[in-house]
Amino acid sequence: MKKVILVIAGILLISGFCSAQLKLDVEIAGIRNNEGRIMLQVLDEKQNVIHQQMESIKDKSCFFSFPGLKPGRYAVRFYHDENLNQIMEKNMVGKPTEGYGFSNNVTARFSMPPFEKWLFDLNEDQKLILKVVY
Repeated sequence: MKKVILVIAGILLISGFCSAQLKLDVEIAGIRNNEGRIMLQVLDEKQNVIHQQMESIKDKSCFFSFPGLKPGRYAVRFYHDENLNQIMEKNMVGKPTEGYGFSNNVTARFSMPPFEKWLFDLNEDQKLILKVVY
């Protein structure tokens, strides 16, 4: 009987490690004003949106927290929805007129940067500090 209980306890312990729940905190810094909100998405390595959240801006910064993530590779993208229309505004040639950014603070030149450059490994609780590009 003791062996059965030890085996079950071992299996539960191992399964707890395999399904570890991690927390990702994201701070958006360098926002040009406190108008509007920041729309942020967390994507898995297959480019599926797994979390989407909008937060208010205070003191030209914005904070997000995503508990309950499994270890893996993720990416983050966001934009500053200054006019609260839930659309990233662009000019006639397609250049964004509202602030935006990506994980790893990857910047775009003439088009969106490759998704692979946004990816980061989440193996422990982590905080990202991302900058806005205007």
